[in-house]
Amino acid sequence: MNPKINHSWNLTELQARHLQQELAAKVTREDQFEEIQRVAGVDVAYDKHSDQLVAAVVVLDANTLEIVETVTADDHAQFPYIPGLFSFRELPPLIKAFAKLNHSPDLIVCDGQGYAHPRRFGLACHLGVVFDIPTIGCGKTKLLGEYQAPDTKRGATAPLIDNGEVIGNALRTQTGINPIYVSIGHRISLETACKWILNLSPKYRLPETTRLTCSPLSSPLQS
Repeated sequence: MNPKINHSWNLTELQARHLQQELAAKVTREDQFEEIQRVAGVDVAYDKHSDQLVAAVVVLDANTLEIVETVTADDHAQFPYIPGLFSFRELPPLIKAFAKLNHSPDLIVCDGQGYAHPRRFGLACHLGVVFDIPTIGCGKTKLLGEYQAPDTKRGATAPLIDNGEVIGNALRTQTGINPIYVSIGHRISLETACKWILNLSPKYRLPETTRLTCSPLSSPLQS
């Protein structure tokens, strides 16, 4: 699985922000996909004592949620730790990991933000545009925006609003449990994105795509 857009990763902070604004114009916020048979989750683990990192991709069967394939890729951080620009730090190793896959996903779920981002171009958007694949941002915490608490029942949502614009949803994946924050990445609507996150979260607060990439698969740098 190779990227459809290739751009330099050797950028200054200002150049990265300008590129975000340029690529954000390519984000599609409507459903543009056929049957989804495989869903991938992604994660990047950092070494606390060096610039080493490991990118992990787990591909699941979209119906059974069983693991189809897992891959990892070692790399070194090439971009500094700057809030709002994490995709420039995490995408290069993820691209290396995706290149190893034998089973390409039809949908990717990122443990982080998509459209719910100051420039409306978080990791899920960047990944989706680079690979031209449907992607969803699913964050454990809120980056920005305000919302009214959704109903306590599983499946309840409340719009996440920033400057008068709906940038995502607070979604209750389990009854009585704190919500997670869903936003579109690319080629998917917010409504459909929430439906998929619910499908991927049958038992726990976090979707299986996130839970399985936060497993021992990516633990060497976290020990």
